[in-house]
Amino acid sequence: MSAIDSLPPLREVIAAHGLRAKKSLGQNFLLDLNLTARIARVAGDLSRCDVLEVGPGPGGLTRGLLAEGARKVLAVEKDGRCLPALAEIQAAYPGRLEVIEGDALAVDPLAHLMPPIRVAANLPYNVGTELLVRWLTPKDWPPFWESLTLMFQREVAQRIVAQPGSKAYGRLAVLAQWRCDARIALDLPPEAFTPPPKIRSAVVHLTALPAPRFPADPEMLQKVTAAAFNQRRKMLRAALKGLAPDIQDRLRAAGIAPTARAEDVPLEGFCALARELAG
Repeated sequence: MSAIDSLPPLREVIAAHGLRAKKSLGQNFLLDLNLTARIARVAGDLSRCDVLEVGPGPGGLTRGLLAEGARKVLAVEKDGRCLPALAEIQAAYPGRLEVIEGDALAVDPLAHLMPPIRVAANLPYNVGTELLVRWLTPKDWPPFWESLTLMFQREVAQRIVAQPGSKAYGRLAVLAQWRCDARIALDLPPEAFTPPPKIRSAVVHLTALPAPRFPADPEMLQKVTAAAFNQRRKMLRAALKGLAPDIQDRLRAAGIAPTARAEDVPLEGFCALARELAG
């Protein structure tokens, strides 16, 4: 079954509007409306929330979010070809869908949405990580959003939830887990998409914590993790020597062995080092 509303199946919508996914925009369209409804349910009870969606394409997830009761959806779409298909969804859900043609990196959601706000998106592969880092590193915390329900390449999803000691553990894991609870909620095979990507995908759900797990200066934490993981095979005394002339003493003061490598340092250790360097 693929009917979650009175609108046509997505294959018909794509055919009617000539919507071939563009590789240059990182597009892979989800066709199974039952699957898009499942992703919407990962975001939780949406009846009291406005939802920001980035890259709706022909509107599969958009329809799922609205069918699951989202108070309002703001869909930001860069590809003007998709606007007629999204207009049909607007007509079917009057007053509950606003569509903006533009770049999500340049849109202020608070100018269009009322709290509480959640983000749900099948992110374009070419901007997904950049958007996530922006949402994780605002000037003020808590952020404008309560939760993020985002689809990534499975490799990126694993990097978000990775633990110390694993090859996937890096800057993304530190930034995500410092301020959020993060989990992989769904795995999706390539055949769920058109065109099928060469890799598997996964849906990650991140819930914003009221405050970071450990105190640290955000800018310094980003500097430390960027320097540490950009040269992850080096010992930290070498990888971080550009941050302070006495970096070995700073590492020891933070409880980290100067001969340790970045992938062995837990979140608490990076926060302690950021405090030490900022102080």
